[in-house]
Amino acid sequence: MSDQNIALVRRWFEEVWNQRREQTIDELLTGDSICYADEGPLRGPKEFKERQYQPFQAAFSHLHLAVEEMVAHGDHVVVRWRATGVHSGNSLGFSATHQPVTFRGITWIRVREGKMMEGWQHSNIPEVVRTLSAQAPA
Repeated sequence: MSDQNIALVRRWFEEVWNQRREQTIDELLTGDSICYADEGPLRGPKEFKERQYQPFQAAFSHLHLAVEEMVAHGDHVVVRWRATGVHSGNSLGFSATHQPVTFRGITWIRVREGKMMEGWQHSNIPEVVRTLSAQAPA
């Protein structure tokens, strides 16, 4: 089971973030899925797309996420990841800075019946966004 869960979570990071396949979000999450992200809980695919995925895709061009390490036990998969990109869009509530960015984080995911049901994410995203906001042109 752990190998299947690792493959499913790797698919999430590769397809959703690197290939920008938004439909994969609907395939791997359910209405009951919840992610406890840095900015608060995200429930279901619709809220995940509206509050995290779409704003990030619009804000950061050349966004690429690298899985640095994965560990699995039973229905849990832990991922250490790094994302890089360029802040080229205005979707975070302030003007683009055109600065390169690097995000680092750890995401702990519980998989059930081939779906990602719960996730806990801790990253430096809030810190990087605050820095960009302070550097943004008026």
